[in-house]
Amino acid sequence: MGDVIRTVKVKLDVPTERCDDLHQTKNQFLYCANNTAEWAWRYPDDYCITSKQKAENALYEQLRSETELTANLVQKGIRRAIEATKSGVARLKKGETTTQPHFDAWSVVYDKRSATFHRDHVSLSTVNGRIECDYVLPDDPEGTPIGEYLLNDEYEFRMSTLQYDRQTGSFYLHARMRRIKSDEQEQSTTDSSDAKHGTVLGVDLNVDGSLAVTSTGAFIGNADEMNHRRREFEKTRGEMQQTGTRSAHLSIQSINDREHRWMQDELHRISNRLLKEACNHGCTHIAFENLTDIRDRMAGAKRFHAWAFRRLYQYVEYKAEMSDINVEQVSPAYTSQRCSKCGFTHETNRRSKHQFVCRKCEYELNADYNASKNIARKLLKRLHSGQKSSSGGALCQCALKSGTLNLNGEFHASVSPTAEGESTDKPSTLVMGN
Repeated sequence: MGDVIRTVKVKLDVPTERCDDLHQTKNQFLYCANNTAEWAWRYPDDYCITSKQKAENALYEQLRSETELTANLVQKGIRRAIEATKSGVARLKKGETTTQPHFDAWSVVYDKRSATFHRDHVSLSTVNGRIECDYVLPDDPEGTPIGEYLLNDEYEFRMSTLQYDRQTGSFYLHARMRRIKSDEQEQSTTDSSDAKHGTVLGVDLNVDGSLAVTSTGAFIGNADEMNHRRREFEKTRGEMQQTGTRSAHLSIQSINDREHRWMQDELHRISNRLLKEACNHGCTHIAFENLTDIRDRMAGAKRFHAWAFRRLYQYVEYKAEMSDINVEQVSPAYTSQRCSKCGFTHETNRRSKHQFVCRKCEYELNADYNASKNIARKLLKRLHSGQKSSSGGALCQCALKSGTLNLNGEFHASVSPTAEGESTDKPSTLVMGN
């Protein structure tokens, strides 16, 4: 496919005398974000402001004069708040209770205008001029993300995030690296996009079992482990809150930062695997269920799950953009009840959390895998309704475990069918099926 994005975490060797400059930069960056959130959040008296342009027009000059940040960092702080405000407005529209966004996690967003990225060091804009920090590299980076992406000339730096670990007193750069395409690859991508049909990868998200299941039969991430780790963090915080000491308060902040970094790392790994699955199957589109009412629709879903799903979607979305893959959401209606073989839809088709047995054709498979195929089919239908090939056939097709299938029922095998493949994705004369 197109370019590929990878996020690499690298420790920075920050001169001791310049550490405070980074802390002050973070404070002023969050000041911009929190002031923007306060300005934009007007519920319940008025409509909240969700336009980045309006926010910048109203606040940029003021925040620029009140801080020592460069123009780019001020803009990044404003935009972070507006994105959070948009999410809050979406929750309000669903009837959920939410409050004005507030930012306290240690992080600063840098791009090529506020930072200069090198293979062995980075130059960062701060409230007190630029600071150059060497990367702390492993003795043998071969086979590590640092060696494969950070030190690889085939990848270039994109927008990255600076974070701080209070427990160790260390700064880390989460560098986003984009694979650079050669002229031949650019031409090949253009030619292939014109010559080949588009292909849709469906993704079903879950609060237990595998976090994400694709229409190609990939079970990615461990939601149960994430839930367990989340409960452990909550338990530790609760124990420390009971002490009420300043030391405990600082420890809670450190736990919050550690949990946030852990979740980001997990979601980045899952998003990378989803992108790899899409690229391996030549997909031009990735389909998710609409996340707007995810907490109401999914039994057991909490605010934590809604946040994780939205963040995962955002990661896949921006990484897919660099790979020339479109990411879209479809209506979740009946995706868990519809048989992906015969189309029969009934609430009792789903026997349990993970078992689907069609009452009509007796088709049996993993319930999440069945749902992911239905999600892919929904986007396929939307694309098919507005795009036809010259012969009148479907321009797009679904990516399945053993091949691809379009709305005309035409199946193309990509591998030799296995017993599992024969029981799940063999073609039929039906719109979707096996």
